[in-house]
Amino acid sequence: MTPIKRAIVSCHDKTGLVECVQVLCEFNVEIISTAGTLKVLEKAGLPAINVRDFTGVEEMMDGRVKSLHAKIHAGLLGVRDNKLHLEQLQAHGYEWIDLVVVNLHPIESLMAQPSITPEEIIEQIDIGGMSMIRSAAKNFRYVGVVVNPERYPAIMHELRAHEGALTFETRHRLAQEAFACAARYDQIVANYLKHTELEWNRD
Repeated sequence: MTPIKRAIVSCHDKTGLVECVQVLCEFNVEIISTAGTLKVLEKAGLPAINVRDFTGVEEMMDGRVKSLHAKIHAGLLGVRDNKLHLEQLQAHGYEWIDLVVVNLHPIESLMAQPSITPEEIIEQIDIGGMSMIRSAAKNFRYVGVVVNPERYPAIMHELRAHEGALTFETRHRLAQEAFACAARYDQIVANYLKHTELEWNRD
């Protein structure tokens, strides 16, 4: 098993997150984070890099684009024992990313708010976080993905038991949970769109 060297952390639900990241830091894992999560980690005195500093690109379009960058997804999707993938990664100066800890805003709770508009709901649909979840889950041979804070205690235990690494069996199980999470999220959005009349210009 290969120890985790680099992780992306971006969580709406920050329950237990500080404790989980503290364990990652015990193994000198480099932490990359988005702004809201970064503030929580910094407040706890944990070292982390803003995703914009990692990619070298400021977020844009009112935050719609911040983690959608080749440096992130190449680092997640590359096949580690594929020589061409490694050469291409190195040619761009990119680095492998071994763990994604991401959970999404529960969009159904937004939909339940009586005053919120369909347009506001559409704006809140997560793209960047979902893309990282899918990339990591697809590449579970090499990458771990955690979408449920309830998994943190087991992850922390396993990291300590295996000197900063996750077993293949754990990565496989976490990938299943990640894809199930993505499927539920997409179905919620699809059902909402099916039953919602949008007010936008239809041209």
